[in-house]
Amino acid sequence: MTRRSGLFFVAPALILFGIFVLYPMASALSYAFFSWQGTARGGFAGLDNFHALFTQEPFRSQLPRAFGHNLAFFAGTMVVQNTLGLGIAVLLHRRPRTRRALQTLYAMPYLVSPIVIGYLWTLLLSPTFGPVNALLRQVGLGSLAVPWLGDPGTALWVVILVSAWQWVGFPVLLYGAALGGVPEELSEAARVDGASHWQTFRSIVFPLLVPAIGTVSVLTFIFAMEAFALPYALGGSTGNPAGATDFMSLLFYRTAFENGSTNAIGVSSAMATLLFAVIFGGAVIATRVLRRTEERIAG
Repeated sequence: MTRRSGLFFVAPALILFGIFVLYPMASALSYAFFSWQGTARGGFAGLDNFHALFTQEPFRSQLPRAFGHNLAFFAGTMVVQNTLGLGIAVLLHRRPRTRRALQTLYAMPYLVSPIVIGYLWTLLLSPTFGPVNALLRQVGLGSLAVPWLGDPGTALWVVILVSAWQWVGFPVLLYGAALGGVPEELSEAARVDGASHWQTFRSIVFPLLVPAIGTVSVLTFIFAMEAFALPYALGGSTGNPAGATDFMSLLFYRTAFENGSTNAIGVSSAMATLLFAVIFGGAVIATRVLRRTEERIAG
């Protein structure tokens, strides 16, 4: 196949990518450097919109809080979702007969819209008629029956755990595929030498899983920084209760569509540009660090 014929086949995808991804990104970047009167673009504003994010209320107080929640969400999903996913993948790898069926069951929740998942768990965790608190009371753990989404101390943890429950099937599939590529001869040789299952996993299998772990980590970071649907369904656009579940995407949504500011387009575009820079920069740094780790292990 020649280069020209190859370009012919990928041209439709490139055109769609340019229209629906590149053009909106470039537009948001340009909007961030102008002042706006509603939908009418004013003069060139330079960095004024970015300056407003760090000096004017409510952005000066809400932006650091929302960004901190995004970071906490990333850390929580990394620890809970990906650690649990790796453990499940290892256990399923040892059960070849039921592996496919169980992988399908674990993957089913993330095929459902996060909005639906969020509303479902809102009903399950309801302090008045939710089955979770009712079950806790029936088994004698009534002291744990709290308003999970109404307490600022537990609401963010609920978002993290619900997200981990929904998306745990994703690392299960990726780690399962990576485990399938690990040569069985290496593990067998280690066991012949007297290594335990844990020693074999730690010294042989885990280093070979570093590329898959890197991929999952980068994708988890991107998902955590741009999360919107699930926090919106669980806490609303204001990140209830008392902003405990506020995220960068929710702050952007309020700025662009709810606060009624005449310069909403400019400030929200600056916020979107800032979030993109954080996601892109973090992904690039993480990819380089993980690549060096892979080279060190391979060497």
